[in-house]
Amino acid sequence: MGRRDEYCMAFGDREKEQLYNAYLTVWVALCLSIILSLCLTLIDGARRNCARMEVECVTEIGLQSILAEYHRELMRQYNLFAVDASYGTAVCSKTNTEEHLRYYLERNLGYEDLFLSGFWHKDFPALFVKQAELKRVSILTDYGGAVFRRRAAEAIEADVGLELLQKLQDWMQVMEVNGLEEGTQAQDKKELDEEIDSYDGMTVEIKENEWEILDISNPTDGLEEKRRKGILKLVLEDEEELSQKVLNLENLIGSRLQLGQVNSGNVERTEQSDAEQLIERFFFQEYLLRYMGRYGTEKEGAALDWQIEYLIAGNESDADNLRSVANRICAVREAANAIYLLTDETKMSEIRMAAELVCTIITLPELIPLLEAAILLGWAYAESVYDVKSLLAGGRIPLLKDDESWHYGLTAALEGELQEETQEGEGLSYEDYLRIFMMFADMDTITARAMDMVEADIRKTSGNTAFRLDGCYDYVEAYIQIGSRHGYEYEITRQKGYN
Repeated sequence: MGRRDEYCMAFGDREKEQLYNAYLTVWVALCLSIILSLCLTLIDGARRNCARMEVECVTEIGLQSILAEYHRELMRQYNLFAVDASYGTAVCSKTNTEEHLRYYLERNLGYEDLFLSGFWHKDFPALFVKQAELKRVSILTDYGGAVFRRRAAEAIEADVGLELLQKLQDWMQVMEVNGLEEGTQAQDKKELDEEIDSYDGMTVEIKENEWEILDISNPTDGLEEKRRKGILKLVLEDEEELSQKVLNLENLIGSRLQLGQVNSGNVERTEQSDAEQLIERFFFQEYLLRYMGRYGTEKEGAALDWQIEYLIAGNESDADNLRSVANRICAVREAANAIYLLTDETKMSEIRMAAELVCTIITLPELIPLLEAAILLGWAYAESVYDVKSLLAGGRIPLLKDDESWHYGLTAALEGELQEETQEGEGLSYEDYLRIFMMFADMDTITARAMDMVEADIRKTSGNTAFRLDGCYDYVEAYIQIGSRHGYEYEITRQKGYN
């Protein structure tokens, strides 16, 4: 006998049927409530997980979108990626980038762009942006331009080998050991000439009761007259055709850094070892040589034609910068050439004979050592003029010469005819000498001047007259708060950069 039959025996048929149906109703209601609760819980969980995933995706897309707004001219000219926080206006502000980030977040959370969005699609998570804030930013000019220097080094390190760094270190060692950077030969020569000239007009006794007024002709006077004209007149065919470009430094980043009038980020700097700093410096210099102009390899449309020379000399005009670098190369070459002459017995014999001849004529043997030194420095200077001319013409000159690489004879040098055509040679190029000078220079100074050139070049392009390098972000950390019309709230912090 079944359970239904037991009910039927205990009650009448009608009452029995009603009681059984009531039992089923309660059972079904209990089951449905449990199933409905489960379904609603699953739907709510799906909505929460969907919202969480959407928040993650939208945040990633938003950050990628603001980084995709990198400054096109900065990338085109200098291969650097950075977000210009001014967006073509005169105001650099983190708020501008936050507004762009909020815009991208809202557009990606909405469904307005979908076809028949109100009919076919429902906003299941129903999310909206409550807050979008940049908590941390890294600016190219931070730490005196260290960020700019690092990004520049990263832009070229895959293309340049470290073999050149070893050569550069060897060249610098040669210069340091031999004191070629001291460049005192010109001053030494001036002092020698003054001492020799002090004998001119003196009255000396040549015989008993016979006196003579000395008339001393310094054999290097012709060279000194050439020196006074300036190095560029001696090494260039027409100095008047030099670039007349002048850079206004007043409102560039270098001046603003000195005045403390720059925007600053708040990302901590990663400390580097000495070896890492050396390698970064080397790559940074190679970056500058590749993306900036110099004499013989000018950059089209640049604020200055000879930008590398500006990095080294720091003058406002192209002509002054080239003159400063040419004089510096001449001083190095003069020191190196004097060292070679001192070690060459044949040439020292020629110098001694010339000095003795002059002193024999004027009967003043005590003047021989002074004349020897003056002639040696004069000969070294004449050779240096040839060296500078060769370098500017695209030739090569070794740091320390030998008999094969020496050009002028003593007679030609003293006659001062320094207009001979240059010849091909081996050794260092003009660019190599620029490398050495930059490596000897203060890196912060070189970096500040390099940033000057970047700002000046970008400002020459259309729509970028107010461009500021201290408004360029290469890394951002965003805090985003997103709410839901279903009562949920999400917070997320993400970082994104170009490195």
